[in-house]
Amino acid sequence: QVHVVETGGGLVQPGGSLRLSCEVSGSIHSVRDMDWYRQAPGNQREHVAGITPGGGTDYADWVKGRFTISRDNAKNTAYLQMNNLTSEDTARYYCNAGVITLSPFSTKDAWGQGTLVTVSS
Repeated sequence: QVHVVETGGGLVQPGGSLRLSCEVSGSIHSVRDMDWYRQAPGNQREHVAGITPGGGTDYADWVKGRFTISRDNAKNTAYLQMNNLTSEDTARYYCNAGVITLSPFSTKDAWGQGTLVTVSS
């Protein structure tokens, strides 16, 4: 089994910062690409940022340098540092990980339950 758990969400004032974490655990051989997505009420889920095992990153155009994705391969954990948050960043943030599992040895696209970020004064 593979578990993906996001933490770090909460209520923050406009202009504030949050750091989200995504930990992958379970019967895994390795974690490949890790991505953050978000979904606001009434909207479709959208890609925020992604990172490869080697540290290559990509971001949605609207991030505009406010967010930084990173990872610790030894901990199978990815992070999303979010700065200068606005009310438009209010959403549930989800982590997606490409996982190579053990027993059976195969690939799996794993999602967490998300962590809620609310930006409000």
